[in-house]
Amino acid sequence: MPVHSLRNRSALAVAGILLAGTPAAYTAPAGGRSPATSARGEPYVETRLLFGTARPDGGPAVTDRQFAAFVDKEVTPEFPGGLTVQDGRGQWRDAHGTIEKERSYVLILLYPESGARGSDRKIEEIRRAYEKAFAQESVGRVDERARADF
Repeated sequence: MPVHSLRNRSALAVAGILLAGTPAAYTAPAGGRSPATSARGEPYVETRLLFGTARPDGGPAVTDRQFAAFVDKEVTPEFPGGLTVQDGRGQWRDAHGTIEKERSYVLILLYPESGARGSDRKIEEIRRAYEKAFAQESVGRVDERARADF
């Protein structure tokens, strides 16, 4: 038998062995969660706040220093356990129908689901404080359930 035929048969045999141990399809357990996600962490809420930096009145954009000072004064005292700030670029339609493109910040907060009611009040106060301090029409908010382990 030629050498290349032996190599092809050997390769097919190895492939067959490897495929035999591979499930044909992944089937999620009842409830739609994988065992790894349901077994780790505690129930938390993840809130993302979307802060624009352009001012509708045409004033100067919010600077990094101003935003950092805002976080130190308004957010950290209410969420001393930790937070994350990411730089962003965003766009949205303002109250006059104009599409505004601007530099932005995404603030991410994680807090226990059991304290969500109290955290909600604090988050709404943070949103109103930013709108007032920097003449913003709105601060976006996105809430999602999460599981977290620290």
